[in-house]
Amino acid sequence: MHVRHLSLIDFRSYPSAEVALGPGVTTLLGPNGQGKTNVAEALGYLASLESHRVANDAPLVRFGASQAIVRGAIVRDARETLLELEINPGKANRARLGRSPVGRPREVLGTLRSVLFAPEDLALVKGDPAARRRFLDDLLVQRQPRWAGVRADYDRILKQRNALLKSAAPVLRRGRRARPVEGVSAASERESALHTLHVWNASLAGFGAQLLYARLRLVRDLGTHLTTAYATVSGEDGQALLSYRSSLAEPWAAAIAAGEVPSVEELMAGFAETLIALQENEIDRGVSLVGPHRDDLLLTLGELPAKGYASHGESWSFALGLKLAAYALLRHDLGTDPVLVLDDVFAELDSGRRERLAALIADCEQVLITAAVEADIPAGLSGRTLAVTRGSIGPREE
Repeated sequence: MHVRHLSLIDFRSYPSAEVALGPGVTTLLGPNGQGKTNVAEALGYLASLESHRVANDAPLVRFGASQAIVRGAIVRDARETLLELEINPGKANRARLGRSPVGRPREVLGTLRSVLFAPEDLALVKGDPAARRRFLDDLLVQRQPRWAGVRADYDRILKQRNALLKSAAPVLRRGRRARPVEGVSAASERESALHTLHVWNASLAGFGAQLLYARLRLVRDLGTHLTTAYATVSGEDGQALLSYRSSLAEPWAAAIAAGEVPSVEELMAGFAETLIALQENEIDRGVSLVGPHRDDLLLTLGELPAKGYASHGESWSFALGLKLAAYALLRHDLGTDPVLVLDDVFAELDSGRRERLAALIADCEQVLITAAVEADIPAGLSGRTLAVTRGSIGPREE
């Protein structure tokens, strides 16, 4: 799999740009602030419908424009597919596949698979659990696009359940009401609110168990690839390991932390039990306290947690190892190479890590690298070099 051509219209700093790509290594070379990362971001957006830099789409549209368009010609098994995304902040985005509109943008997920590593990914090691949860869920969707629907359903149900916990709090808190309702007893009003809460509990447990099961399988499958990738990039003996911390009650959480992958049905049962146990606490706090949105991916280097104990170099190697492990897993599952994007990575690595990373990715079908200084790129990564200056991308002048 590779991208043959990338077109941008009003995306970030580009009024328009046409970028000819192809198999092998392509390096985007230019000073900082010229738009190299914007190209890497556009490729990532084509694959995931998300930016690795911002949480919403508004910053992706060039200032003064009403929409942005990202279009890619994607080649897989000698067949080319044109994928186009129309970004409309404040309105519904649109997608086209082969110039034909699709019902929902997420229907195009899986057309392009890519793995992008950027300086922001250091948050996988040093940051909050949200970054690690997003990493897992994004990889799930890259692995099997149907998980985008499960993820969206879970988020929708979670939002509605939280709204109920807040709006019905005066009733749910042992029958107290902010304002009496004529002809309705406190007991019956609370019973009605509890019934509604239990309905949401069943939905949350159903979709939450599915998402948790998929995450646990992913962590299990990713572990072996991580150990290999970290050892190769770092050149050190320390073993990089993954484990999953669940918000389910014991003994479910302990079994999961030990590496077990219970069935969906077992996880639903654990979900239901935990929701019952935490019901009064959730009512008092007005928020859902159990589910994949409260979980964490634990990263361990040797016998110590990577967060807080790993050195800067070790943290970079761990974060890079996670992304390279994701690449290896997708390559294994898909039977073809995803596109690998390395955004300003080599500048952060010492010479040894640079050379080992270069050797590791030398056989990838397509690699896009951004760099400010040519000397940062190992000599072994030969390929095309494109010069990037503000508003212009083209062959480098010798």
